[in-house]
Formats: sequence, structure tokens, C-alpha cells
Amino acid sequence: MKLYYNVEDKPSFKETIVFALQQLLAIMAATIAVPAIVQNGMSPSAALFGAGVGTLVYLLFTKFKSPVFLGSSFSFLPSMFAAFAGAITVEAGFLGLIIGAILAGLVYVVLSLVVKSVGSKWIDKFMPAVVIGPTVAIIGLCLARNAIGDLIAGGLTGAMVDGNGNFIISAAETATEAGVFNANYLLYLACGLVTLFTTILFSVYGKGFLKMIPFVLGILAGYICASILTGIGWIASVEALKVIDFTKFAQLGTIEGWIPQFSFIKAFKGISDFDSFGSFMAYFGTIAVAYVPVGLVVFAEHIADHKNISSIIERDLLVEPGLNRTLLGDGVGSMAGAFFGGCPNTTYGESIGCVAISGNASVVTILTTSIMAIVISFIGPFSIFLSTIPSCVMGGVCIALYGFIAVSGLKMIQKADLGDNRNLFVVSLILIAGVGGFGLNFSGVVLTDIACALLLGILVNVVVSRKKNDDNNQEVAQEENQEVVQETVQEGE
Repeated sequence: MKLYYNVEDKPSFKETIVFALQQLLAIMAATIAVPAIVQNGMSPSAALFGAGVGTLVYLLFTKFKSPVFLGSSFSFLPSMFAAFAGAITVEAGFLGLIIGAILAGLVYVVLSLVVKSVGSKWIDKFMPAVVIGPTVAIIGLCLARNAIGDLIAGGLTGAMVDGNGNFIISAAETATEAGVFNANYLLYLACGLVTLFTTILFSVYGKGFLKMIPFVLGILAGYICASILTGIGWIASVEALKVIDFTKFAQLGTIEGWIPQFSFIKAFKGISDFDSFGSFMAYFGTIAVAYVPVGLVVFAEHIADHKNISSIIERDLLVEPGLNRTLLGDGVGSMAGAFFGGCPNTTYGESIGCVAISGNASVVTILTTSIMAIVISFIGPFSIFLSTIPSCVMGGVCIALYGFIAVSGLKMIQKADLGDNRNLFVVSLILIAGVGGFGLNFSGVVLTDIACALLLGILVNVVVSRKKNDDNNQEVAQEENQEVVQETVQEGE
């Protein structure tokens, strides 16, 4: 894959700003979606601030060698719901969010120490390309329904989430049930397709700098198209045509519209809501059960994401800066992000997809994006403007982003011999389990479909690897016997 800017390269100042904006647009929708889904007074702008801080922490721990942005994790949605459900007050729930993120982050810290002591070679043994490749692919494939749902949903929101944090009713289906769009969805589809094809055309036919910012240009084109429809809707009084919700700018008349509502402020107020130390410890136990297992599960997704970006930049990040450092950065960055925004952070596939499509892996861009996220969270008009980008426009972009994630995973298994049933079974089972939604829920402890598919793939690979080792031993023995026979013949002659 051709990179215009590698990890250590430094684009010009103007280019960096535009590249950073492109990264921000790629990750923003998902980052602010998590607090919007959980609600309970969570602030999307604070989540954006927390994502910026978390990414800065991650870059520091990885010695500025890993070009990945950290954003709000969907895997922790059930845990966050549990934090509020088991809390005495909403403020106590915010305290639970921070405690949970710290516990989940500590899981990463412990895993980092383990990796530092025993190394990371076991990763290649238990998670070779035939395991990691299809796992990365299903990260993109499992998001496909969300992208298509957003593509035909106009500016509507209200998707429902299941116990795994996956969308079970897309925004489009929600709109259909409400009888909002019928034939009008074609107009939303048009906005999304304008975005998608603009992105594709500039990525393929663009020249110079324009070729490297297809997302910015695509979203701009889609937003203009949606604005025209919205204008017609206002003039003709047709609600279905009002794709963009410009009423969000009314938030500028409130304090919340300008200043992020940080989680730690509400959490400190919640400390006094517990009537006894015993009640606090009981709640602490609930939080630990909700967060710690998920911390173990997303470890697998952490490896898959870093294997993916490693294949794009053609250098193994699990070796340099090292898996122990990426784990520390992810874990501590998640703690820092939750302290401000309430949402544990994780490495973002959207960010990786943006690197792949734009050909810009410069870590300076990621650094600038993190700073931009922090600054924008305090700039009310611009922050609200970003939030008005309709879902159909973001859906058009996400089709390309999620597709690139899926293809990146499939490229990892190109060199694997899929004519060998041992490899074929591993790849096929992971793909079917992941796309089929094979998730598990043990009394509130959730294993996502991606995690379950990966664990199943590891198990199958271990089982079939025994036969691989037996075959290899037989081949070695045959080669040794042939050498002995040849030596005997030569001595006889």
C-alpha cells in the first residue's frame, strides 16, 4: 500500500491541519455517539475532549510511533449502562464510570507487565495471519449494517443497542417504523451516495493534496447536498426534506453549548451520595464485574487493530514500540479519557481506515487531531456544526472506511494456503461467527461477537495446529531418512 507520508514524516502546517480535520471527521460520529446512547446527562463534547486527551497519552506511551486515534469504546456500553443502573444517583453513576474505566485500564496495565516479562512471540503462535486476518475483516463487516442504516436514515437518530453494544435497529429502521420517510429515503440515499462517490473520485482521480483528503471533500459535498434539501424543506414546509437539524445551534444559548460537562465534576458530587462504606463497596463490586471482563475481551480487539495498522505501514508495532507499550497507552489513555468524558477509549478502526485510504500515516497528524479534538470541544459553534452532519452523509463515508477495514483483514490471509482445510476451517469459522453475531452474555458480562469469533478461531487453530506439527515432523523425518540413504549410497560407491 502506497503511503504519501510515513509515520515519522511531517506534512506542511496547512496540510497537517486539513489531514487532522479529516481524521476528526472520521472518528467524531462514533466518539460522540456513545454518550448520546447512554444519555444520563453525558456530554458528547466532554467525550471528544476525553478522546483527545486519551490519544495524547497513547502517543506518549508508544513513543509517537503508532498513528492511531483513540475514541469512545462501544464495547463498554453494557458496562456503562450497568454503572448508572446500579447507582444511587446519577452523580454516583458518573463516579462508577470513572472507577470502571480505571479498573478496565488496570487490566491493560497488568497485561502489559505480563507481555514485558514473557515477550509477544506467543501472539504469532496463537494468533497467526489465518486468525488475525479474518478477525480484522469482521470488525469492518460487523459495522456494515450500521453504515448502510445511516446511509438511508437522513438526519435521524435513535438507533437501538443490544446487550453487546451492537446496533440491532438501525436509524433507518427506526425511521421506517415511525413512518417518517417511505419514498423520501431516496433523497437521503442521494446525499450519502454523493458523499461516497465524491470520496471515491478524489481518492482515485484526485491530484496531489486533493487525493489525500477524500473524506473532507466527500463530507463537504454531502453536506452541501443535504443543506440544499433542508433549505427546500423549510421553504416548502416539508419536514421529510429537513435532513440537517439546524435547531441544534440553539444550544449556543446555554452554558452546555460552550463548556464541556466533564464527568469528574459530577463524579465528585456523587461520592457523598453513598450512605455507608458498605453500600459503596457493594456498588464497587458491581462495577468491577461489569468492566473487568470487558477489559480482557477488548484486549483481542487491541491486537487485531494493531496488526491491521502494522500491515498498512509495513512495520510491526507489536515489536516496536512493542505490545507492552501499546497496551499501556491504550489502558492509561482509556482511564484519562473516562476521567473527562466518562467513556473508556479504544483504538479506532475508522482512524486506521482513514490512514489506509488517504495514504497518510504521519503521527504528527494524529497528534494534531488530538489537540484539535480538545480545542473544538470548547468551541461551541464549530462543535455543534460537526454534530449537525447528518447520518446519511457519515454513512456514505463509513461505507468506504468500514470496507477498507474488512479488505485490510482479508489481505492478511492472502499468503495463507486456503486449499488446506486446516486453514480454511479457521478462517471460515471466524467469518461466520463474527458476521452471524455470535456474542455471549453471562449474567451481564458480555463477550462481543468479534471477541467470541476470535476466541473460537484461536481454539480451532490450536486444535488443527497439532496436525500441522505432526505433518511437519513427518516431513523432517522423511528428509532426514533421505539424507541417510543418500550418504549410505555415496559411501557404497
